[in-house]
Amino acid sequence: MTDTRPVPPRAVRGASVSGARLQGVDVARAVALLGMMAAHIGGIAEQLDWADPTTWSAVANGRPSALFAVLAGVSIGLTSGRTTPPGPPTIGRVRARLAIRAAAVVAIGFVLIALETPVYVILPTYGALFVLVIPVLRVRPAWLLTIAGACAVLSPVVAVATAPAFADAGMVGVQLGLVYPVVTFLAYVLVGLAVARLSLEDRGRQVALLVSGALVAATAYVVGTVLAPLPAGAAFAFPGVPYAADDSTPGQAFAQLFLSPRDHSSTTVDVVGTAGVAVAVIALCTLVFDGRGRLAERIAFPLAAVGSMPLTVYSGHLVVIALLSEYPESAAAWGWFALVSIVFAMTWRRFLGRGPLERAVAGLASLVPMR
Repeated sequence: MTDTRPVPPRAVRGASVSGARLQGVDVARAVALLGMMAAHIGGIAEQLDWADPTTWSAVANGRPSALFAVLAGVSIGLTSGRTTPPGPPTIGRVRARLAIRAAAVVAIGFVLIALETPVYVILPTYGALFVLVIPVLRVRPAWLLTIAGACAVLSPVVAVATAPAFADAGMVGVQLGLVYPVVTFLAYVLVGLAVARLSLEDRGRQVALLVSGALVAATAYVVGTVLAPLPAGAAFAFPGVPYAADDSTPGQAFAQLFLSPRDHSSTTVDVVGTAGVAVAVIALCTLVFDGRGRLAERIAFPLAAVGSMPLTVYSGHLVVIALLSEYPESAAAWGWFALVSIVFAMTWRRFLGRGPLERAVAGLASLVPMR
């Protein structure tokens, strides 16, 4: 019988609920950030086809944002006790700080939306997800993954059912309900929280997560490709919403709703596949870069610096896009954005430490004392 009791509290009240920073997680976060930049300005292919190398750049469609969301769950887990979240009263303070962070992230997201760049901003959804996971911070990993699975199954149904309402709800509604739907992305955050609770510092767990993530992703995409091949026009369908051709039979429509492997489509296969990819990437980065000595730290530093200040780098690239007289969209443009982001992050991290927006949000959160 499954044990549904909450994870026991720490033995020492008021003890720190976070530990040493995991460099591999920062590297994975940099991969997500640079991938999202590629999706925004890289001029990538519309749809991935492994048989056609010219489309391989489309790996940046949907997967970086899913990785970003899974990493949000990982970060929440790492800052709320790792494998052993605290009990009362500390967990209440952790939840209050998380709520403050959520409000700050949403506010920054609204500012970025006001810039009116042709980019869908993920931060309002990100902040909403912080609030939604507050009640489950002490739930065991197995149940977190169960809830995530339920969200993956419900994801396409909710996306289709709510699409008409959100389509008329302005830019924020389009992003929360269509491009970055909350139910879909809640699955990712819950997976990330479960991963953090399983101990990312353990070598055996890292290998197990790498293998299981890769197997889950491969299985999902193979099943989807065989049972729900993409119909004509799917590559140009609206992101975040499942698509079926007008002449589809009921069976074909059902398959496209749940099993389509189309990138960024909110189908169950898409959610499971991208979550598997995200877990594998995080596990690989921690396996390669954490606890591997000085040389590994130096090699990882450029990307780890970017990943240590995701809010600053993400917001900064949108501000730069807004300031440019012409919207950049090419591999060369992405290369320049990536290079400048890395140089900026390395310099700031070396001399000033925490990123400016991260410092500001942490300052607000620290208004809630931990003791």
